[in-house]
Amino acid sequence: MERKEGYVKVPGGRVWYSLLGEENKEKTPLIVLHGGPGNTHDPLQAALHVLADERPVVFYDQLGSGNSDRPTDDALWKTERFVQELADIREALGLDHVHILGHSWGTMLAAAYLVDRKPAGVQSVIFSSPCLSAERWKQDADRFLAELPKEVQETISRHEEQGTTDSKEYQDAMKVYYSRHVCRLDPLPAVMVESRSKGNKDIYMKMWGPSEFCPTGNLKTFDYTPKLHEIEIPSLFICGRYDEAAPESTQYYQSLVPNAKFHVFENSSHLAYLEEPEAYRKTVRAFLEKADRTSK
Repeated sequence: MERKEGYVKVPGGRVWYSLLGEENKEKTPLIVLHGGPGNTHDPLQAALHVLADERPVVFYDQLGSGNSDRPTDDALWKTERFVQELADIREALGLDHVHILGHSWGTMLAAAYLVDRKPAGVQSVIFSSPCLSAERWKQDADRFLAELPKEVQETISRHEEQGTTDSKEYQDAMKVYYSRHVCRLDPLPAVMVESRSKGNKDIYMKMWGPSEFCPTGNLKTFDYTPKLHEIEIPSLFICGRYDEAAPESTQYYQSLVPNAKFHVFENSSHLAYLEEPEAYRKTVRAFLEKADRTSK
C-alpha cells in the first residue's frame, strides 16, 4: 500500500496529511475528518487505514494538533477557518471527487462545509457519532449524567460551578462518564493513549469546553438541524448504542436529510471504529461501494 505524506498551506499555518492507497485510482477517494476539536488523525487511521486497499484514503491533522503547525492565535479556532482548511486540502491534493467521513466534531465540520460551501464533487458523506446541535448534545449529556453515581454527579456539578474543572477530582469523575459513553474498552487502546499528548486542549477549550458534557466554547450555539435538508448527496448516520451521540439524536438528524441511512453498532459507544472495528469497516465499505455505483 503506497503512502504519501506532506503539508498543505492553510490559513494560519501548515497542515500535515497522509494519503494512503494512491494507486487505487479507479475508486473515489475518502477524506477523514477527525474529532475534537483539537484531536488527531491517529485513532481513525489505526482503524480505517485498511480501507485504502480499494480506494485512496486521506487523513490529516487539523491545524493546531498532531503533526500540523501549532499556532497560538486564538482567533484561528473557529468553524469557518476549519471549513476553509478542508477546501484548501481538497484543492491541493486534487480531490475533485471525494467521499467525506467525519467523526464527532468532524461531523460539525462536514455539515458546515456541505451546507455553507455547497462544494462540487462530494459524492457522499458519513456522519459518525454526530453532533449537529450542541443544545441537543447537552440535553443528551444531562440525561446520561443523571444515570451516574450520585457522588460523581455532585463532584462534576461542584467543580463546574466553581470553575475548577482542571482539578484531578473533576478529571476522575469525567472518566466515569467517558468509560460509559466515549470508549467502553478497558484498557483503552494504545493509540488513544499515545495520541492524547499530540492533541491540543487549548483548541478544545476555546471551541467546546472543559469536558464532553460541558459545552462552553464557541460551538455551544452550533445547530445545523434547520439546514440538514439541504444535503442532497448519499448520507449515512452511524453511532454506538451507548454513544454520547445518542442513537435517538443520530436518527433524528438522519430523518432531516433526504434518503439518508442510519446504523447503530450495538456494542459500542462513541468510538465504534475502535470498539467494533470490523463491523464499522464493513458498514463504511458497503455504503461507499453503493455511493460509487450511484454517482456514475
